[in-house]
Amino acid sequence: MSFDEEYIDLATKGIRVGFNRSPEGEHAEPIYTTSSYVFDSAKAAAMRFAGEDKGNVYSRYTNPTVAIFEKRLAAMEGAEACVATASGMSAILSTCMALLKAGDHIVCSKSVFGTTTGLFNNYLAKFGIVTTFVNATDEQGWAEAMTPQTKLLFLETPSNPLCDVINIRKMAELAHAHNALLVVDNCFCTPALQTPIALGADIVIHSATKYIDGQGRCLGGAVVGSDVLMAEVIAFLRTAGPTMSAFNAWVCLKGLETLPIRMKAHSENALTVAKWLSEQGRVEKVYYTGLPEHKGYDLACQQQQGFSGMLSFSVTGGKEQAWQVIDATQMLSITANLGDAKTTIVHPATTTHGRLSDEQRAEVGIGDNLIRLSIGLEGVQDIIKDLERGLATIR
Repeated sequence: MSFDEEYIDLATKGIRVGFNRSPEGEHAEPIYTTSSYVFDSAKAAAMRFAGEDKGNVYSRYTNPTVAIFEKRLAAMEGAEACVATASGMSAILSTCMALLKAGDHIVCSKSVFGTTTGLFNNYLAKFGIVTTFVNATDEQGWAEAMTPQTKLLFLETPSNPLCDVINIRKMAELAHAHNALLVVDNCFCTPALQTPIALGADIVIHSATKYIDGQGRCLGGAVVGSDVLMAEVIAFLRTAGPTMSAFNAWVCLKGLETLPIRMKAHSENALTVAKWLSEQGRVEKVYYTGLPEHKGYDLACQQQQGFSGMLSFSVTGGKEQAWQVIDATQMLSITANLGDAKTTIVHPATTTHGRLSDEQRAEVGIGDNLIRLSIGLEGVQDIIKDLERGLATIR
């Protein structure tokens, strides 16, 4: 047993796993800004390239800083291995390209990030991989969509942007009964609040750009799962190269060190804001898993250890009124990124889900009057004050 495996607490894993100091005795993880590595001899190089000797070959797919990040995130998710990628979308692409082939079938929740829908419909379809989209919480619909060609179930929980909660354990049972894999995008919760592997999922996807970095500084992604499955993803990464840089891996490592405490603070602020919004006359509905009236509240309490910082709300009126609210805020950042220390506000129908058709948005409940918030770490009363300024524009 390595010393890493003795750590019990998630916070400890986020700070200590994966780092072995060099003879220099550095306290912080170093950034290995090198494209390639020097070998002792031609034979040593040949053995390394052939996989007969462990060690770094080329930073497209092996880098010491990236390896530390991979080991640490895998430990936090309770998985055997992790593959770091250039972005969250490249994590999804790498997973699909590594594990699927022409003729295979995906069953995917309709309630996913708009670009995920675009990837499945516009690009994987070109290679003969067909996707069926189902209502996120319709368990019967998931079951009816399964075919002998189904190889992968893909879902987000909680979903973007309406915070639908899907039963991971039941979806895992469904997938495995059909010899398929369950892939869970854990972006909203992170391993600080939810560990899908423990609930039966085969693979966890992350956009490390979001909460894992936590300060909007860089792009990154990750695929987490068993050694066997991740070996396939690594093989794709080695060939195609959607690689996380050493610097971005180092930034994300710093994010993991504070992830548990940040997620707790994000959740506390978001719950306060959600409760306040639910009491405002100009707000029609609040979508936040931490509110007892949310349809997924009970399930979220069972499979999550907190409710995250993500919420959405619909205002009285339509796009004009939603834009008025957004534009009248002064402190909040109008940006589509999320998981930041700074609170962000965005209009999903014209940004994150703007490439979906009107019909697709209607099917998942993304109306023109919907606003998405990623609650940050500012003083919660300052966040509320700014939102109050925005809501005051609705007459």
